[in-house]
Amino acid sequence: MNGVSPGVVETPWRDFLPPEQRQAVFADYASKTPVGRVGKPDDIAQAVAFLISNGFMTGHVIVCDGGLRLVA
Repeated sequence: MNGVSPGVVETPWRDFLPPEQRQAVFADYASKTPVGRVGKPDDIAQAVAFLISNGFMTGHVIVCDGGLRLVA
């Protein structure tokens, strides 16, 4: 079994926040990542697709967070 551990991703998950506050949260996280942005759903989908396509990889969790864990 494999898994993907996403970082902050721009999805409706944070729609409970007013738009201005949501954009501020995303900008704050983006400024802390080495890639300079928050994730997009396609970023996570690509990691999942890799795990699905590789029948030899097992027992791993791919951290897909734009490098945020590297600077925390």
